[in-house]
Amino acid sequence: MIRRIKKTKNGLLTALLFVLTSSYTSYAQNKLPIPKNGNTYVIAHRGVHNGIPENTLAAYQKAIDLGCDFVEIDVRTTKDNKFVSVHNSTIDAYVDNKTGKVRDFTLKELLKLDLGKKIGKEWKKARIPTFQQILKLCQGKIGIYLDLKDADPKALIDIIKRYKMEESTVWYLPASAGKLLMDIKTNCPKCLIMPDPGKEENIKQVLEIFDPKFLASDMGNISNSYIEQAHTSQIKVFVDDDEDNPDKWQEEWKTLIDMKVDGIQTDQPEALISFIKSMN
Repeated sequence: MIRRIKKTKNGLLTALLFVLTSSYTSYAQNKLPIPKNGNTYVIAHRGVHNGIPENTLAAYQKAIDLGCDFVEIDVRTTKDNKFVSVHNSTIDAYVDNKTGKVRDFTLKELLKLDLGKKIGKEWKKARIPTFQQILKLCQGKIGIYLDLKDADPKALIDIIKRYKMEESTVWYLPASAGKLLMDIKTNCPKCLIMPDPGKEENIKQVLEIFDPKFLASDMGNISNSYIEQAHTSQIKVFVDDDEDNPDKWQEEWKTLIDMKVDGIQTDQPEALISFIKSMN
C-alpha cells in the first residue's frame, strides 16, 4: 500500500492541487452500512490471503465468509484495456518462469497464469480475477476498498454503476492525485472518495477541497488529534495497520480502536475480527 503525497516545505498540499480542483463542483459524499463486527470496519487487504493466493476470488470469498466489511482490491489495466486485480506492477512474484508488467499482457494471457501453484496444490489453477468478476462476487455481500493502481477511473465508474455498487465502494488515492479524485466525484456523485492527506496538518485543506466523508491514513501519520479533527467534521478514518509481529498485533489494534478509528485495513482480518469481538 502506497501512502505518499507531495507537500510544500511548510507541509501543506501544493498550490497545484488548488489549480486542478478549483473548477470542479463539490458533491456531498454518502454513508456506509454499520460495521458487522463491533464499531470498527474490518478491511481485508488483498482479501484473506493467509494460505490463499492474494487478490483472487477465493481470497475475497473467504473475507465474505468471515464477515469482513471490505475487501481491498488493486486495480490494473491490461494490454488490451481490461481491468484486473493484481497488487504488484509485475507478475514476477506470482508465477514461475514468466516475468513482465501486468500492462504488457493481454487479459487472455493473464488468465492462463496459475497463481495457486506457488501457494499450495489445493489452489492449483487459481486465476487473476477481472474487475467485473470481483464486483459480481461482492455485490450485496461486502464493500470494496478500491486501490487505484493503474486504471482510468472513468472506465471503472461505468462498470461500478452497472453493478450498482457506487455506494459500497470507497476509492483510495493520495490527496495529491487531485484531478483523479475530482474526476471521480464529477463523473459519479454517489461514489465515495477516500483521499489520504498524509500529515495531520493537511486535513483541513483536503476537506475544503474534496468535501469527502472518508479519509485514509496509516500508522505513521495517525494520532488522537488526527482522529478528533476528522470526527469533528463527521469524517470517518480508515487506517492501515503496520505490525508484522503476531505478538504485537493486538497491541497495535488496541491503540487504533482506543483512538476510535473507524476502519482498520489488515493482512490478518480473521484475527482482527476475533480481537474486536473480545473487546465488546
